[in-house]
Amino acid sequence: METFRLLTPPEQVAAYLHRQIVRGAWRGEMPGTPSLAVELGVDHRVVIAAFYLLENEGLLAAQGAGRRRRVVAPENHSPPALRLQILLYEESNKQEFYMVDLLHRLLKMGHIASFASKTLQDLSMDVTRVTRFVEQTVADAWLIIAGSRGILEWFAEQPKAAFAFAGRRRGIPIAGIGPDKVPAQKVAIRRLVALGHRRIAMLVREERRKPNPGFFERSFLQELESQGIQTGPYNLPDWEDHMDDFHRCLDSLFRHTPPTALLIDEMPLFVAAQQHLAQLGILSPRDVSLLCLDPNPAFAWCQPSVPHIHWDSRPIIRRITSWADNVARGKDDRRQSFTRAEFIDGGMIGPVSER
Repeated sequence: METFRLLTPPEQVAAYLHRQIVRGAWRGEMPGTPSLAVELGVDHRVVIAAFYLLENEGLLAAQGAGRRRRVVAPENHSPPALRLQILLYEESNKQEFYMVDLLHRLLKMGHIASFASKTLQDLSMDVTRVTRFVEQTVADAWLIIAGSRGILEWFAEQPKAAFAFAGRRRGIPIAGIGPDKVPAQKVAIRRLVALGHRRIAMLVREERRKPNPGFFERSFLQELESQGIQTGPYNLPDWEDHMDDFHRCLDSLFRHTPPTALLIDEMPLFVAAQQHLAQLGILSPRDVSLLCLDPNPAFAWCQPSVPHIHWDSRPIIRRITSWADNVARGKDDRRQSFTRAEFIDGGMIGPVSER
């Protein structure tokens, strides 16, 4: 007959906490003794005694007086699946080749990853609306694609882990990665200047310009200045983030003093601009040099070839999946990094037209 033994209150609490730790209820650090005692309805001394028992088991590690105990994953214990919501910038991001690859790898690793039901564009990049949406969505952690500074600052203040892919994350205590496009951008501008271009403009999304230009945009203006080109609103034109105003902006740019070179952020905007200008009889490279600030597999089929800034998605995917595993293991991972990018010349860049 199996031996029956009554457990003391600390042993009962330790057994309960043991089960919770193994299933991943707490990661990183345990809650404080007072709050846990209130939650379990026991005296705080019972919780302290239970903590000592779990330390002896090797599930908890003391970190010094006044500091919470650290959770230690049991030997041969796989980290629990992370419920990860991917908050896209816009719906078309789902079709990006690196997004498909990333989702596949996270699922293969055992995480429960999915695209959120709304995008930042659906939520108007509004912090209040994003807050309400996140609070109504079940998730352990969030991956934010191309978030504005306000959005990323809000995520950085939340208890749940968050990761910023691209977006205006510099100086914010949030994990993140993205290509460092500034050196490639400088090469592209110097190439244009060498071909005689002085009227150079760049079209980027609204949150990249407001409330003030981001690091990449400031670098663009600084490089123009270093080449002796006086800068102003003409070089970084303002437009509201919707199709009609994007086309209005293009019409306005080319009405009086048209740019001879146009740098355009993202493949969808590049295609839209190229098509709109073609309808106006403005062709590249005959009338204007066009450059895309991102890569796309479709460029391999374009003739003339599309000059663009190329970056490798593989180190980005490795960093995101590593972060997901770190979070699942209870690690507070807020490291930011950048990957290399390079300028790829193409047939849509040419000398300034004499027309």
